[in-house]
Amino acid sequence: MPPKPRTWDGRLARQMILPLVSTPVTPNHLTTVRLIVGLACAWAFSLGGYGWTNLGALLLVLSNVIDHADGELARLSGKSSRFGHFYDLAADSLVTVLLFVGIGAGVAHIADTPAGAHLAPHFAPHFPHYATAAGTLAGISVAAIFFMRMRIEEIAGKAGTAQPSWGGFELEDILYLMPLVTLFQGLQSFLMLAAIGAPAFALWITFDYFRVMRRRVTPAAPVSKTPSRP
Repeated sequence: MPPKPRTWDGRLARQMILPLVSTPVTPNHLTTVRLIVGLACAWAFSLGGYGWTNLGALLLVLSNVIDHADGELARLSGKSSRFGHFYDLAADSLVTVLLFVGIGAGVAHIADTPAGAHLAPHFAPHFPHYATAAGTLAGISVAAIFFMRMRIEEIAGKAGTAQPSWGGFELEDILYLMPLVTLFQGLQSFLMLAAIGAPAFALWITFDYFRVMRRRVTPAAPVSKTPSRP
């Protein structure tokens, strides 16, 4: 059996799929379930109401856990395939982009209501007018990060894309805090941080990507063949 995942959500996902290892269920089936849950999550966020955004946050947590489950099932059952790998990446990218677009649309919708006017951050009161564009920018940036990390992994291996981790948590696990963000009505501030942080991180990954590509194409220095002295 492959070693235990080093993250807590990966370990939870493994426990969830253990009963499925010897069944006809494939990783692609789980990826499809994740895609459906992710689309429902983005739709719930786009509606903008307090109840809908809290539902979207819960669906986001479920979607992320299922995202780990398909990979664990592939490892434990040996049902991995090249198509499944690309299907998983495509589902990740689509769900991520639509998630942030949905959050942006929901923030804009909330701000247009009398009850939501007071939720706009005091330091950026006009931000809700650009919320949908900000969500789209954040989503595309995160999708670009996924793509470049995939390419780096193909060239340099998994060690080249290892994320910082602390006590079984990775940087991307911050999304598990989304239920607290929606519960305390902090979605606008979260979106502002994402619209700034995601493009900045994508830029950093871009530099790393070109560094790896240069290392790949740079020819090795010729070995000097100095004749030995008699």
